[in-house]
Amino acid sequence: MSERYEPSEIEPKWQAYWEREQTFRTDEDPDKPKAYVLDMFPYPSGSGLHVGHPEGYTASDIVARFLRCTGHRVLHPMGWDAFGLPAEQHAIKTGTHPRDTTLRNIDTFRRQLKMLGFSYDWTREVDTTDPAYVKWTQWIFLQLFHRGLAYQGEVTVNWCAALGTVLANEEVIGGVSERGGHPVERVPLRQWVLKITAYADRLLEDLDGLEWPNSTMTMQKEWIGRSEGAEVVFDVSGQEEKIEIFTTRPDTLFGATFMVLAPEHPLVEKVTSDAQREAVEAYVETAKNKSDLDRQQQKEKTGVFTGGFAINPVNDAQVPIWIADYVLMGYGTGAIMAVPAHDERDFEFATKYDIPIVEVVSADGTLTEGGLEEAMVEHGVAVQSGKYDGTPTAEFKKRITADLEEAGKGKKRIEYKLRDWVFSRQRYWGEPFPIYFPVTCDGDPRKDDPHTIHFDQPIPLEESELPLRLPELEDYQPGDDPAGVLARAKDWRFFQKDGAWFARETNTMPQWAGSCWYYLRFTDPRNDEMGWSEEAAKRWLPVDLYVGGAEHAVLHLLYARFWHKVLFDEGKLPVKEPFQKLVHQGMILGEIEYTAYRKAGALVSAQHVKSLDGGKLIDARDEAEVEAEKVDPEKA
Repeated sequence: MSERYEPSEIEPKWQAYWEREQTFRTDEDPDKPKAYVLDMFPYPSGSGLHVGHPEGYTASDIVARFLRCTGHRVLHPMGWDAFGLPAEQHAIKTGTHPRDTTLRNIDTFRRQLKMLGFSYDWTREVDTTDPAYVKWTQWIFLQLFHRGLAYQGEVTVNWCAALGTVLANEEVIGGVSERGGHPVERVPLRQWVLKITAYADRLLEDLDGLEWPNSTMTMQKEWIGRSEGAEVVFDVSGQEEKIEIFTTRPDTLFGATFMVLAPEHPLVEKVTSDAQREAVEAYVETAKNKSDLDRQQQKEKTGVFTGGFAINPVNDAQVPIWIADYVLMGYGTGAIMAVPAHDERDFEFATKYDIPIVEVVSADGTLTEGGLEEAMVEHGVAVQSGKYDGTPTAEFKKRITADLEEAGKGKKRIEYKLRDWVFSRQRYWGEPFPIYFPVTCDGDPRKDDPHTIHFDQPIPLEESELPLRLPELEDYQPGDDPAGVLARAKDWRFFQKDGAWFARETNTMPQWAGSCWYYLRFTDPRNDEMGWSEEAAKRWLPVDLYVGGAEHAVLHLLYARFWHKVLFDEGKLPVKEPFQKLVHQGMILGEIEYTAYRKAGALVSAQHVKSLDGGKLIDARDEAEVEAEKVDPEKA
């Protein structure tokens, strides 16, 4: 027997034994304490595992093995978050069906994970594209629909014609798509939207008691963005129009020296003077194709005076109305009162455009000699505020809010940064919506005879009709039709029922859908009658340890918590939170070395390296031994 540890001899032997004997099959002994240890499941890309995958998986595997050794019954599964744009893009380029690419990639990931020796229970493996899984994703959507939490709305979205889909704000950088650098424009589209805002307070309050990193808790709280303040009404000078604003600082109303509307605000056209119309229209055109994220992050604030004025309700002062793209239509009312003396952003804007800066809050109740050189944003004592002078900020807020309400000029209000979740995608490789609509047609809509689809009358599929499968298509190319790729599948889209024509929804769900509930399916993955049983949920929930990247601190974790709470309200789950303890494995920083052929100069992915010893590399694809060296990827 060799004294050296030979991985190529020892590891395959024991990995084969573990698989044959199902060594890591989940122990269901009810007398043992339970431990649900879960990794955020990966998207199976074509390049196979990268170094960040096993970094986190190794940590969770150590915990799972330790807990087994200390008498726990451990659920430690693995699966695949397999829908999404990358597979569809690959299909477009190669002519290969996304399903074929996905299954091939899953085989690669599974093989690599087994080679690494992780102790997953492979009998519980799930794939979000499997029709048996899609069925229950669609079923959960129907629960949302029946509870009034899924609705259609015309939403201004980031539309990328080259990709043929709507992009999230985070997927648009500098007016182009993050993937591919394609032009993106802001257009109104009919979209399915999930009413996550109905759960804003509970999503915030129920963070208490979770064992999560403080940074992640803070990010979720800031994303939800609960603010207490006042709604204030400004009359438009010389018109019957009114502008409503939300402010957390009603105590600074006497310092409001200008107002700002979002470029998309419906009152922009009405308040704009003829002299300023050309400049305003040009600014609106420029702003409309910037994503909300770009507008929030841009360092230099820009804007245009509309020529119109509003009337400050506390002192009747004429306040100029500007438009600026740092104000978003999606937050608050799409309009703000600007108080440059006490807001850094407003101070910067007022300084640039020579707008008056009036101090109305002072640390000690006296005016700053020589004027403010920067915004004073802290609480203090009211100055230059009429009868409220000398009033501390907290008391002033209460008094002026009550006075505004009595005068019919405002009221107390709670506002959230959180917005309802735009849930539609105009692409092929995603879950079809289990929804159809009535069609008025004298002929056959499949033959392009004149017809009308009544989108205002959505009809849900019956549970017995699930899963609704994707149609087979030869062409996945995106187009400029916002109805999406599935609109081309006319024999699938249009169908008759009791002599009447109907049309299926042609949008698909986003990749987030399948990842919102996969931890539930792992508890009961072979159940054909329901997504999970009540007994399985009680046996395993909540997840005791959830390990994954900090990049999911907001979207995935917030969306999964939302769906979980809806299902809890439906009586389908025994606990109100899905993930009790969350750990981020960290990010690997520094230069990455790739193994490359010295002569050919070609990069070799780790999955193709059979062995590397003394500068000799054996490529597993052809068993050829070649000279190899570690190289800097920038020089390779």
